[in-house]
Amino acid sequence: MRDEVVTRATTRVVAVPGLAKPVALITLDNGLDPTKPNTFGREGLSSIDAAFDAALAADPAAIAVTGKPFCFSVGADLAAVGMDRDTTLTVGKLGHDAFRRFTDSEIPTFAFVNGVAIGGGLELALSCHYRTVASDVPAIGFPECALGLFQGWGGTQRLPNLIGPDRAVTVIIENAFDNKMLQPVEAVELGIADVLLDSADYLDRSLRWLVGVVNGDTTVPRPEFDRGAGWDAAIARARALVEAKTHGASPGPLRAVELLDFARHNDLDRGYPAESEAMADVLMSDESRASLYAFSLVQWRTAMQPGAPDGSLARPVESLGIVGAGPKASQLALLFARQLDVPVVLTDADRARVDEGVGRVHTDVDALLDSEQMSRDEADRVKALVSGSPDREALRGADFVVEAGDDDLSVKQRVFAEIEEYVSAGCVLATTTSCVSVAEAAVKLRHPERVVGFHFADPIAAMPLLEVVRTDRTDDATVATALALGKKLGKSCVVVSDAPAFVVDRVLARFLGEVVAALDEGMPFESADHAFDALGLPMTPLGLLQLVGPAVVLRVAETLHTAFPDRFAVSGNLRRLVEAGKTSVWLWDAEGNKTLDPEVAALWQAGSSPSTPADLLDRTSAALADEIRRVLDEGVVAEPQDVDLCLILGVGWPFWLGGITPYLDRVGVSERVTGRRFLPPGVASVPED
Repeated sequence: MRDEVVTRATTRVVAVPGLAKPVALITLDNGLDPTKPNTFGREGLSSIDAAFDAALAADPAAIAVTGKPFCFSVGADLAAVGMDRDTTLTVGKLGHDAFRRFTDSEIPTFAFVNGVAIGGGLELALSCHYRTVASDVPAIGFPECALGLFQGWGGTQRLPNLIGPDRAVTVIIENAFDNKMLQPVEAVELGIADVLLDSADYLDRSLRWLVGVVNGDTTVPRPEFDRGAGWDAAIARARALVEAKTHGASPGPLRAVELLDFARHNDLDRGYPAESEAMADVLMSDESRASLYAFSLVQWRTAMQPGAPDGSLARPVESLGIVGAGPKASQLALLFARQLDVPVVLTDADRARVDEGVGRVHTDVDALLDSEQMSRDEADRVKALVSGSPDREALRGADFVVEAGDDDLSVKQRVFAEIEEYVSAGCVLATTTSCVSVAEAAVKLRHPERVVGFHFADPIAAMPLLEVVRTDRTDDATVATALALGKKLGKSCVVVSDAPAFVVDRVLARFLGEVVAALDEGMPFESADHAFDALGLPMTPLGLLQLVGPAVVLRVAETLHTAFPDRFAVSGNLRRLVEAGKTSVWLWDAEGNKTLDPEVAALWQAGSSPSTPADLLDRTSAALADEIRRVLDEGVVAEPQDVDLCLILGVGWPFWLGGITPYLDRVGVSERVTGRRFLPPGVASVPED
């Protein structure tokens, strides 16, 4: 628990043409820059209450609430309010009471949503009678279910009664699990906001629209909803979504479904206390504590990396080179050009391959343009920034060069040696290797101190993790430059040491190694694939095998077998799968049903000692605990939190597991296998009495 960053609510009286009485305008502002959004703790909620009193004292025609520039509010400051049961109930009631004053007011109340409005911020807006929204608001929504929680200040009760149960399920559950926030036009289409107004003079436009509502010239209809079969269908869809995503592993979304159903026949006098009681129950579960721990890691850990060098050492990067022109190189070129707005050149010895790589970037840009994920101006700009050349001379002006070829040590050594003859002394050299030693790749260089690993999680455009690999000889300026560049790319960076397969691939290789070993021993594919359903993992192990690619999994397994032959085996069956060109063990029909590929079944030479699903869960958990402890003992990363962050950001492991170490602690595997917990009690679990 830390001190609250207080968001103050201040009231000013505004004379508005067309109204006999003024408007009382309440502004939320924590006094910090726009990158530090408004949040609500005890003092903030009390400030809203006091601001409402001041608004009433002005005898206004209307009361409106808005935020500081670019931010309405992002909701509760959970790290400041505390999380014991009594405190949860108290803060829940504080929020309900403060927000409900806007709902119960006899004077019309308006929310002017001028910036990001998520979580409790959106709940405040929903508590008002009317809502306007600015056209440039970047995000509106309820992410709580993805965090293992739900809305605690009226959202579960107000939203379904405002926009209908099915739309509420979409916003509260489906969008949360899909990590989707609403854009302003969508908020209006759904009925969350009543009108979309241009951002250029948003406050003036909102006040003019308010005048029309107060004077009766503008009416805002509020539809009635079917509380029978239609509500039943919405709740059934909600339960199916939660089951598909969590398999019952996260209590918060399950309670969200119950509360959405509760809103069907109950008023706020009953709904709000039910919401608070449910929140107190959920926050006293280990899964929710793990979720909050994971959320804190994602929000703060990458910004405060242990051992990260001073950011002022970072050198500017105004042009980039990529050595290689394959699919990965094209993905990187698109990412660099789009996010950094600097020239990017692809180089390869083969002219046709270079042209193919640049062409691939253009094709991807056109696809983004067609799907309206990119404007025409941006598309033209990105295409103009990406060029290609078969001549290493094209790298001469680059400030940062990424080697993006295959994981072949001798090739990387040769390529780096060639590059060093062309680039400046301050140019950073990076490799995207997943399993080749970065230090060994740089061993022939005159200046190995400027070499760093730049290991992106796949798919590169979608996954936020970037492992920045530091060797014993990498200097601080190189690491600082790599971290600064990663941040500009929109990635969350974790500094890792140069060890075999780093963090994500090494931990996953140990996990998948146990799964493949069980299949080798004779465990049925279907049974192995669903042995982990109770954890609510984002994909099954064989789905993960397909995503990463059997060839990559095999290559990593071979590397780790060389380094640690006692723990990492190389499956002959996996090798045959790769040699047969198979990318999955499954075949899918038109309806999305999967069956085992008969060609895979024919090549797979299985034993006659199958594990049960419980056996496989236990052996993989034990293997994970053992490998993570070794990763920490070797100093690959500083703390267990870094391993959890890597799995959350690099693979999408659920918040309700806390990544992985809180789960291993909770089920007792950590102590059984390694003799001690990874995290102290109470860090990602309910504190012990």
